[in-house]
Amino acid sequence: MLRSKADRVNLETGWPSVFEKEKLTGFHPIIPPFQTSKTGVSMKKIMIVLSLLLLFFSCGEKKKEQVLVLHAGSLALPFKDMAAAFMAEYPGVQVLLEAHGSRTCARQITDLGRRADVMASADSAVIKNLLMPEHAAFCIDFTTNEMALMYSEKSLFAEEINARNWFEILLRPGVEYGHSDPNADPCGYRALLTWQLAEKHYRSPGLFDKLKEKMPKKNIRPKEVDLIALLEAGELDYIFIYRSVAEQHKAAYVQLPDEVNLKSAALADFYRGASLQVSGKKPGQWIEKRGAPMVYGITLPKNAQNPAGGAAFIAFVLSKAGQEIMKKNGQPEIIPPTVDNKENLPEMLKKKLDDAFGESEPF
Repeated sequence: MLRSKADRVNLETGWPSVFEKEKLTGFHPIIPPFQTSKTGVSMKKIMIVLSLLLLFFSCGEKKKEQVLVLHAGSLALPFKDMAAAFMAEYPGVQVLLEAHGSRTCARQITDLGRRADVMASADSAVIKNLLMPEHAAFCIDFTTNEMALMYSEKSLFAEEINARNWFEILLRPGVEYGHSDPNADPCGYRALLTWQLAEKHYRSPGLFDKLKEKMPKKNIRPKEVDLIALLEAGELDYIFIYRSVAEQHKAAYVQLPDEVNLKSAALADFYRGASLQVSGKKPGQWIEKRGAPMVYGITLPKNAQNPAGGAAFIAFVLSKAGQEIMKKNGQPEIIPPTVDNKENLPEMLKKKLDDAFGESEPF
């Protein structure tokens, strides 16, 4: 059972065997014979006593309970802060963070059988389309974001670009831009949806095809944060990325109009006019992705190694402290959070959400 520091109860842990200690420390319990010292005390006896003391104190070290979190690359910085705060609250727990594109996170569970305790996606639809119902029983929408166009002081035409002319500058000779892989990362398909919406918003027929044709495939990377190194190195002039990531890196970016950035719930109908296909659950299957206001989702996989720890981490993300961390990193909260299949929530998590938000809809 997972207990916080406030409970003043440590987590139960195993005691390493002598041979486990040998692997960890290089210490071997078999002591060779030594000559007796001038004091008459056998060196062998001294070494045995020291060895016993070493085993006594090292065995007293508590083995920390682990919580494995697979998460979207755009959550890397907020979840780093989240894990630190969570471990301060639960000192007997070690949170292991692993970032991928959200769709890759899902496939780590469905295809590779990874026993993650939490999966957090930059698009809640990834959980609903790829994990539910076989691999996850619920999905909680917990934060939002928006698309932006990030650049550096080395970017071509950096002094000219703005929300009115960015697409014209991208089409100029010599300008390099990129996005993440649509089949691995929601930011990738959202970049393409942004291009379609821009064609309509700016009344520029053929803009989507022009942007797609000009950008070489080498400028497509597995997840959006992989593009940042290329931007900093000057290999790319502009990258399509989440606004929160640009702000976390204190980078310059073009703030796109709401008609394009997939941020506004009021523009949901307009966003639906953009669509494309991405890979489905099985090879050869396809899922239609339509434009929609951005919503991040989080879930507890059914095969979790530590379901109690996973539920506690999710509860912390949704807590006031957790949401303050998200806001500090440029991602506003959803109040109350929306839940798909609320009846499938673990009792502890359901109680914490009920206590925090009550029974009001849309929760």
